[in-house]
Amino acid sequence: MAHDDLVITPVSGKGDLKAFIDLPWSIYAKDPNWVPPLKAEMRELLTPGKNPFFEHARAQYFLARRNGRVVGRISAHYDELALAMPREQGMGPGTGNFGLFEAEDEAVGAALIAQAEQWLREQGMTRVVGPISLSIWEEPGLLIAGHDHPPTVMMGHDSPAYQAMVEGAGYQPVKTLNCFELDITQSFPPLIQRIVASGHKNDRIRIRKVDKSKFDAEAAIILNILNDAWGRNWGFVPITDSEIAHTGKKLKPIVFEDLIMIAEVDGEPVAFMMTLPDLNEAIKPLNGALFPFGWAKLLWWLRKPRVRTMRVPLMGVLQRLQASRLASQLAFMMIETIRLEALAHYGATRGEISWVLDDNQGMNAIAEAIGSKINKVYQLYEKPL
Repeated sequence: MAHDDLVITPVSGKGDLKAFIDLPWSIYAKDPNWVPPLKAEMRELLTPGKNPFFEHARAQYFLARRNGRVVGRISAHYDELALAMPREQGMGPGTGNFGLFEAEDEAVGAALIAQAEQWLREQGMTRVVGPISLSIWEEPGLLIAGHDHPPTVMMGHDSPAYQAMVEGAGYQPVKTLNCFELDITQSFPPLIQRIVASGHKNDRIRIRKVDKSKFDAEAAIILNILNDAWGRNWGFVPITDSEIAHTGKKLKPIVFEDLIMIAEVDGEPVAFMMTLPDLNEAIKPLNGALFPFGWAKLLWWLRKPRVRTMRVPLMGVLQRLQASRLASQLAFMMIETIRLEALAHYGATRGEISWVLDDNQGMNAIAEAIGSKINKVYQLYEKPL
């Protein structure tokens, strides 16, 4: 596709893939809040055979060039597991996605989005939901509020100009994802403290750390709770065994036993909360490169991370308990346990719960009850094809 001197071409070969990965360094050269991703991880994310997402998904990447210079990029993709979900749950038959969107200006953005739509039509898609880069479990949504501070680990960052580009292409908001931040140096309100204390007096309840020596077994427990707890959420797509194994291997270096809790009731695991130290604080100075010295610096940091921020990316309670008072009690107990660990052992002062669906009343209520405030907002859009 060409518009005057603008040419859109599919990514083909190692040189194009390198240009696709490298583009954000020029887009965000003057943005102090952008965190350069590790280029090796980006290459793995985009490569079939290395990313198990492609066991059930197909993607095409595109580059925009003006006078031979790369000025934009986009992915068009669809996920067979998402296509099999009920339409009323967000994805469903005929729903494809775009993501990894970057553009120097409005003309570039419009041309890239049109090209992604054309490819999706050719694959038989009738609707687009995006941006999603690449899976709903990775970086969904376009940042529309909170550009004034860096994202935490595994969260996206976008130019403020992109909202107008996406909406100008005819996309309508379909779902809002909120991020909450809180000062974890402050004790929770007295009511929450009483709820937590009451739970610790209940012999039926046990809040325990994960056992990293039994990593696979603990991961299976968490996956079982996660797929049940999130099963009715908007946009939910089941996580496969190979994706869990891949993610577990990737996250294992930043998994710390005292930051991931499993709640048991009468000996049965019914809830979990995962917290990660903000790896972005360590990788930002590396400028995307692990070599020659970045790997050593990262390994040294991982031995005993000291961070300002802890992120809660995942939390879940079995569906049969979600409408009960017990569910919120377990959540408050896990949050308080991890808050104290983060203060004592990691020097953290700030927590982030991200992301939370705007219609997830239970989780939004929990975040507000502990004094959290929305600090970033990501928007997912849809458009019929």
